[in-house]
Parts: sequence; C-alpha cells; structure tokens
Amino acid sequence: MKRSMRKLFCVCLLLMMLCVSAQAVFALQKVNINTASVAELVVLKGIGEKTAQSIIEYRKTHGDFKVATDLINVKGIGEKTFSRLADQITVGMEKTKE
Repeated sequence: MKRSMRKLFCVCLLLMMLCVSAQAVFALQKVNINTASVAELVVLKGIGEKTAQSIIEYRKTHGDFKVATDLINVKGIGEKTFSRLADQITVGMEKTKE
C-alpha cells in the first residue's frame, strides 16, 4: 500500500511540474491582440470573456490596433489593466531587438 501511494504521489508531482512548465512557456509567448480569439485573449491576466469580446468588437469596428497602447480605448481596459498586460501582448508589427 505504501509503495502504490508513493507512486501516486510521484505521478501527481510530475504532472504538477509539467503543468507549471507549460504555463511558463505560454507566458513567454505574446498574444497578438489583432488576431487573437476570445479563447486566446482570456489567457491574459485580468481579461475575462466579456472584455475579450469587447476587444474583438473594438477591432472589428475600428480596425487593427496600431500600437499596444490602443487597447486602452477598449471599454473595460484602463491604464491599470493595460500595465498588467503590456508585456503579454503584441500587435504583431513591433520590431524585435537584435
């Protein structure tokens, strides 16, 4: 019984470690707010389904975001929310540092 509990514990620990590492990988990838779906947007910290839908509606009405700070124009996203999101988002046109 002890052996099977130990194996179960090890398997659970391994699964938790895999989940944490997968989250870290996804956190490194920026979300393109010009192409992201609701499902992709809700991954962002502080963005729920309603706000994600507002981002998409704004994008449909006004066209692509030119710069990431344009996100502040979306209802429900203020400067405080944007500051939490800034390092997680892209508009897909920024030049990378070399």
